[in-house]
Amino acid sequence: MTPEQLLNSIDTSFCLNFLATMVQHKSYSATEGERQLAQYMAGQMQAIGLRTQLQPVPGGRLNAIGTLSGAGGGRSLLFNGHLDTNPVTEGWTVDPWGGKVDDSFIYGIGVSNMKAGDAAYFCALKTLIDAGVKLKGDVILTYVVGELQGGVGTLAAIDQGIKADYFINAEPTDAQALTMHAGSLMFTIELTGDTRHLSKREEATDAIQAAIELIPQINAMTFSGARSDDHRKVNRGHIGTVHGALGRELQEWRPPQVADFVRMKGSARFAPGQTIEGVLADIQALLDALCARYPNLKAELFDDGKRDKPTMLPFEVAPDSPIVLAVNDAYRRVRGTAQPTGVITPPAFYGTDAAHFYQRAGMEGVVCGPGGKFNTMPDERVHITDYLDMVRIYLLAILEICQPAGE
Repeated sequence: MTPEQLLNSIDTSFCLNFLATMVQHKSYSATEGERQLAQYMAGQMQAIGLRTQLQPVPGGRLNAIGTLSGAGGGRSLLFNGHLDTNPVTEGWTVDPWGGKVDDSFIYGIGVSNMKAGDAAYFCALKTLIDAGVKLKGDVILTYVVGELQGGVGTLAAIDQGIKADYFINAEPTDAQALTMHAGSLMFTIELTGDTRHLSKREEATDAIQAAIELIPQINAMTFSGARSDDHRKVNRGHIGTVHGALGRELQEWRPPQVADFVRMKGSARFAPGQTIEGVLADIQALLDALCARYPNLKAELFDDGKRDKPTMLPFEVAPDSPIVLAVNDAYRRVRGTAQPTGVITPPAFYGTDAAHFYQRAGMEGVVCGPGGKFNTMPDERVHITDYLDMVRIYLLAILEICQPAGE
């Protein structure tokens, strides 16, 4: 069959039903529902002829991995996506686990982040298998857990030997080809001042006042060592939580006193070539300057990646990499126009498991998937056209990278 005939053979009803079924699994991180969805995906991959395994992940969790072995002589391609989802928030008007499909969208918690991408690469490979296409190179489908905890599932997969020549991470990019994204460093800052009653606040060192001065400085940060303007584009600091009161236990019942303790948590986004140590040093320099302005203030900075969950490191790939060009060409054939490619924001500020394959396994890859615009919001949804187009794009990318046997 020609590529055009293969595209025309895609069973769109199956694709939508398959994605709806994935959405109907309540796969919150580190729950029994997550395990059940991993088991379901393993069963589905086994049913279409993939060599399948359920990999153990620390914490009693499971990855589902499936491999279609090639005939030899071709490059291998790995697809990566996570099964765990964020929790449902307030404001939903549809059933978050209903898998509702209307004329334009498919809805559900996690459908954008990132079950639409997960389903798309399964359906692309199933279409090729159903059509009897034999490939030279292997295709590996990875359905991992723990992306929301720093990528612990993908790290476990790499540690257990999962690797290919190239990869596609199917995180939501609105079908754009993302060639660089930031590393995501979580940190905690604790400010300790010197309390007084408000009648003598001139003698106090107000930790809240110091925090008010510090927060906009961190939110405006870029970090040292950026290799280029493109790398600097993915630099950003942000304080996400602030709690100030009395003492380390943050007692709130005595507002007439000046607060002597603030704990704030934040995130820093940084580019390939920049380091965790360099980012922390830049933040520390701000804290040192703050303490110089508030002589009785003490400031402590903690790298949460050392005490909470792994830091998701930055990722990049050359725009002329074979995997990028394959996805670009597939997009052009499907949509008739050039694919937006490069350091694209806001997706470039997301952390993804792509960085682990790039940093830990030394693999080249690209981040490209359906969804994104309606990500992590009430009535999370994905355009049906984007989802089905990504099935087509993944199918063509498999053919380009892995090559049909006999050619």
